[in-house]
This record gives sequence, C-alpha cells and structure tokens, in this order.
Amino acid sequence: MTTLARKLRAFDYFALGFGSMIGAGWLVVMDDWLGRGGPVGAMVAFALGGVLLLPIGYVYGRLVIAIPDAGSEIAYTGRVFPRAVSFGTGWMMTLAYLVVCPWEAIAIGRLAGYVLPAMNTRPLYSVAGQPVYLPHLVLGLALTAVLTLVNVRGVRLSASVQSWATAAVLVLFVVFAAFGAARGSAANFSPPFAAGGALVSILLVLQIVPYFMTGFESIPKCVEEASPGAGAKSLFRAILVALGVGTLFYVAVIAVVAFVSPWQALLGERFATAVAFERAFHAGWIVDLILTTAVISLLKVFNGNFIAASRLLFAMGRGGLIDERAGRVHADYRTPWNAVLFVGLATAAGVFLGGAVLVPIAEVGSLAAVIGWLASCAAYLVVAENRKRRAVAGIGVLVTLALLVLKLLPTVPGHFTRWEWVALAAWAALGLALRLSGRRRRTEG
Repeated sequence: MTTLARKLRAFDYFALGFGSMIGAGWLVVMDDWLGRGGPVGAMVAFALGGVLLLPIGYVYGRLVIAIPDAGSEIAYTGRVFPRAVSFGTGWMMTLAYLVVCPWEAIAIGRLAGYVLPAMNTRPLYSVAGQPVYLPHLVLGLALTAVLTLVNVRGVRLSASVQSWATAAVLVLFVVFAAFGAARGSAANFSPPFAAGGALVSILLVLQIVPYFMTGFESIPKCVEEASPGAGAKSLFRAILVALGVGTLFYVAVIAVVAFVSPWQALLGERFATAVAFERAFHAGWIVDLILTTAVISLLKVFNGNFIAASRLLFAMGRGGLIDERAGRVHADYRTPWNAVLFVGLATAAGVFLGGAVLVPIAEVGSLAAVIGWLASCAAYLVVAENRKRRAVAGIGVLVTLALLVLKLLPTVPGHFTRWEWVALAAWAALGLALRLSGRRRRTEG
C-alpha cells in the first residue's frame, strides 16, 4: 500500500505551515536575536525576510497546484533536472526540517529547568562546555517518543494536535502582547541597532531568518493527505497566509519584548522574553503565561517539522532515491511509518548533544532550507506557463542566491564556520550512503 490517508482540512494546512514556522525560538534565543541586530535591526530583518520570501511562497503555491506530490521539492526538481539534483534537493530539505526536531526536544528541557530548577541537576557530560542534564535528556526523549507514536497512529490525530496548538498559541500571544503594550516605553528601543551599525545588524539577523521562517513550504508535503474539501488552491492560500502571519508574529514579539524592557539588559539572559516581562510586571503569572505559550508552540513546531521530514523521506523511498522501505505505508493507519520511525530515532540521537547545538542548528538549517527554495524556484522558472510567473520565479532565484551568499561568503559577518561545514558534510555523507544502499537493494532484488 502506498496511498496515504486523506483526512486534512483547510485549517489543518494553515496550522501545519504556521505551526512548523513558529516554535520556541522567540523565547529560547531572543537574546541572540537582540545581540545580533538590536531591536530595530531584528525587526527589520524578520520583516524583510518575510517580504523576500513572498515570491518563494508564491512559487510553492503554484507548484503544489501543478504537481500535487508529497515529495514537493523532489517532484518539482525531478521534472526538469537530473535525478541526482532531485535527490540532493530533497535530502537538504529533509535536513532543514529534521534539525528542528532535536532543537525543540532539547528546548523543552531548558524550559522545564527554568520553571523547576531541580531539573538542572545530575549532569551526565558536557558538549562544548554546556552540561547535559539527565532530567533534560529524559524529558526530550519522552517527548520524542510521544510524537513518534502520534505520527505513526494517523495524520488526523497529528493534525488535531497541530490545529489546537496553533489556535492556543495565537490567542495566548495576543493576551500577553496586549499586557506588554500597556506597560513599557519606546525609550527601551535605544539604541535601535547592535554595535556593528544598521546594515551589519540587519544582515546578521537576516542570515538566520530562513531557519525560523522555514515551515510555510511544509504544506505541500501533505498534499496527498487532503480531504475532498481541501483542494490544491486551499493549500496555495494556506502557504501565503502562514507566511504572512508568521512574519507578523516574529516582528511583533521582538517589538513587545524591547518595549517592556531595555534590550541590552537582556543579553545573555536565558529566556529573555520571560525575563523582560518579569522585570516589567514583577509578577509570576505573566511569566507562566509566556512559558505556557512557548511550550504549546514548541509542541506544534516539533510536530509540524516531524510531519514534513517524514513525508520527504517517504517520497524518496517511494521514488527509489533511498531504501524503498522508507516509502512503505502502514496497512492500518495509512501513515509512512518507517519514515516516521527514522525521524524519531534521528531526533532522539540529536537530543544527546544538548543545548550547545541550538544556535549552530539554526545556522545549518537556514542554509539547507535556502538550497531547497532555490532549487524549487529554478525548477518553476523552467516550467512556468507565462512571463509573469517566470518573473516571480526569477525573483525567488535571486533572493535565495543572495541568502546563500550571506551564509557562504567568508567576507560577510556571521558566515559558515568550520563546524557547520562539518555538520553539513556529515549529512551529505549519510545521504550518499543511504542512496547507495537503496541502489544495492534494488540491484540484488
């Protein structure tokens, strides 16, 4: 059986796109964003990133209508490029989604440790000078196991978790943002940029925006699971709406945090967003509200990226790009259960690396996502039906090339470091090994 269950509705797709994009980064690494760009620099970078990604969102929307395939980038590039390019694109996009999963599994331990200091005990070992605590490890692995089970049992269950979590996060964010807007000062935005000045501040944040904006293009990965009432055009609209709402969310949360507290006093603080509100209100309830929002948000981004990564692996297995067992569908639940198990195991392995990998994961994930966007825009540039659509695809190609330059050019501040190259090379080597294994099995069969 290779047919997935068709049970997703229109709102489920928005929840998948927005939910895969907005996690707990706005709480866990807010100090990093402010340190890179200052409040205005970070806001401009996320707003600019959202605008620059609109052509890419449009391209994905057109492609999901033209090629309704769970492989998404794999199928799009497979129409016009050699098979090796199709595999490379799919493997990079799998990395973009997959790295989010251990990120969130690690972050849940850090959140729990903020609320319950007893969680920050019994260190087992350290990675890059940061201890890995046993309670953090157990919590991250437990969450991974639960989400793996949910995704094996059926897409309807997974989508329900995603939709309810998305709605709850939006409501809770409006509540604590409204309280923040009522107590703060515009003087806290000063200075508006980090030490490097306006241009460097914006560029340093813009480099990691693709990682935190990755998610809108997860929607096409579930196109084969749409219910009869959710056509391809609904997915097109969901992509653009998710991208727009996600951009507004990031800009708004940075603005609220900087408004309620002097931003330079938040640098180096764990969970700077919660710290800002705690100092402004001197009350625990507002911190509890923010942490509740972050935990729910963490669950949905974990689940959304889990879904997207497993569907790409499923498509590669089904298409013979890797071991065909990845393309098998569970007879009862009609989910790509082998691909789901692989994502679960890979996430569990990543949890053992601890909090030291949070920022490097964002850097590598950003590059991987941009590679997938670039390949998809290039494919659409070839197959677009008219001049207007080719022009939009061309803009998408230029935007993604510019984002690649920001990460790879050694003269640009914040470019890829040696360890990030090592991580990327290791992922490429694993992909090559899986592809060769798949070829060998087909030859022997």
